[in-house]
Amino acid sequence: MPPSSALQWFLLVCPAVVILAYFFTVFPHTPDSLYINPSLATLPKSAPSWSLYPDDYFPGGAYAKFPNGAVRYWLMGPENGKRVVLIHGLSVPAIIWKDVAPELAAKGYRVLLYDLYGRGYSDAPHTTYDTNLYTTQLALLLQYVGWSKANIVGVSMGGGIAAAFSAQFPHLVTDKVVLIASAGLMESSDMSRTTKFLSSPLMQVVASSYPFRLYLQYLADQKSSDDPISEVVRIQSAYLPGYNTALASSIRDGPLRSLAPQFAALGRQSRKTGGKVLLIWGTADRVVPYRYASRVQTLIPHAELVTIEGGPHDITITHGDEVSRALLEFLGR
Repeated sequence: MPPSSALQWFLLVCPAVVILAYFFTVFPHTPDSLYINPSLATLPKSAPSWSLYPDDYFPGGAYAKFPNGAVRYWLMGPENGKRVVLIHGLSVPAIIWKDVAPELAAKGYRVLLYDLYGRGYSDAPHTTYDTNLYTTQLALLLQYVGWSKANIVGVSMGGGIAAAFSAQFPHLVTDKVVLIASAGLMESSDMSRTTKFLSSPLMQVVASSYPFRLYLQYLADQKSSDDPISEVVRIQSAYLPGYNTALASSIRDGPLRSLAPQFAALGRQSRKTGGKVLLIWGTADRVVPYRYASRVQTLIPHAELVTIEGGPHDITITHGDEVSRALLEFLGR
């Protein structure tokens, strides 16, 4: 065979052999298992988090194990009380409800609260923290505790989760939804350049590196705050490898923005079924400014609004009594 013919045969056969070898070596392959970062539960008992926010901070605590990791939840109040779910926001776990949850339980409500993935005592799966991750977490939790439906209350990012959950799973919502200083419609202009920079993929590579985490731990050990809420956030950021990543992914991909269709769906669904929606907002909110209350009302025209003069974003902490009164009046109708 002439050299030119041999070269032609080689050029024809070689690609086919390479492709065939690739398929034989690659398929079938074992899917990669989901990596799960630990929660506050893994910190030593000497860690300050155990005194500031122990896993028995609320009564009736337990863990539920789901495909994306363990979820810490608490059930409070009489078992035959009206069922209410409380959903916290972006950075602070369920301790944000420290004044509201006990008040609802004392008034006869059966209260379910829990830590979102990546916060507090719930595991932090290495995944995208989008809206569906959070809504399916709640759907699984309701099934786990045996609740067929409940009234839904969310604060900040938890409000966005509450709206999306109610739109996706209307059959799991009793008839009332409460959105407190709710995210979900935020514009990029409302987020600081620092927030955008820190949530960028490049910064997350740096922030998740071992030297950077040692630096955060050094800062956390050198300084302490008189505010237990701020201290819990600092401890999570310094000692939980999945916490900063969860926050960054939630800012980029999660229920902070672009939920107008879900809010509108909640409005249509609640009007159709006779459900009610309540908004609670502080006029001094600098995170999700008060003007967003009117934007939510354009999508949910029948939503009621309770305005708390001078109320900041962490309104369940600074104005817990006023928030509790508004919730009790609305839920008790």
